[in-house]
Amino acid sequence: MKTLRTVSEARHDLQAFRRGRIGLVPTMGALHAGHEALIAAARAECDTVVVSIFVNAAQFDDAADLAAYPRAAEADLEVAAAAGADVVFAPAATEMYPPGFQTWVEVEELSRVLEGEHRPGHFRAVATVCLKLFNIVRPQFAYFGQKDAQQLAVVKRMVSDLDLDLTVRPIATVRDQDGLALSSRNARLSVEERALALALPRALATRDADAARALLAELDVDYVEVADFDPPVLAAAVRVGSTRLIDNVVLTEEEQ
Repeated sequence: MKTLRTVSEARHDLQAFRRGRIGLVPTMGALHAGHEALIAAARAECDTVVVSIFVNAAQFDDAADLAAYPRAAEADLEVAAAAGADVVFAPAATEMYPPGFQTWVEVEELSRVLEGEHRPGHFRAVATVCLKLFNIVRPQFAYFGQKDAQQLAVVKRMVSDLDLDLTVRPIATVRDQDGLALSSRNARLSVEERALALALPRALATRDADAARALLAELDVDYVEVADFDPPVLAAAVRVGSTRLIDNVVLTEEEQ
């Protein structure tokens, strides 16, 4: 597996793979089994699998949250290689946002609701960094987890609106045995907090917004809403201690 650190390296070295299908798995590192599922899906469909690892500071509206975000550079490379990645693109912040950077991409309506209401500017940063990664790597396929349903919806809309020549592949949420959706933030939960956090998947399992809100009454809830994405989901965000968790379940037509 090759590790690339600069945009120029990525563009140069990936030229050798352009005749085949390139799959991109964008991540912010702290790789876990959910990311491994994305890499496995890319491996099954593509000739070359590129995993990007970049903690996008612009996505964070809280400096403490950014500082606490887990980073495990060497372990991430080992996980990516074992999962089947051919290339890891792990640029520094100055590579993605060089001095004088001032161009941003915004998917307006989708970026304003749910997460967008509680994290202003978050999806502007997501859309911008994803577009940059798509332009640098030039994949035919890009893989995103369903757990981040709104992020998936924003990226799909951007790809459609800007006529990008790639296909976005959604991959089902991967959960621990206790039902908690895998997330890099889970490592910040104490044993007691994790027990409280299990109310989130249990609430969403009701597939009913009112019932879910009732089951989450003892937690600090940002929202529990049915979101008209493609596909529609019942989505929720809660805070357990200092950790903010999001999750969702895909709804059928009868449940919307």
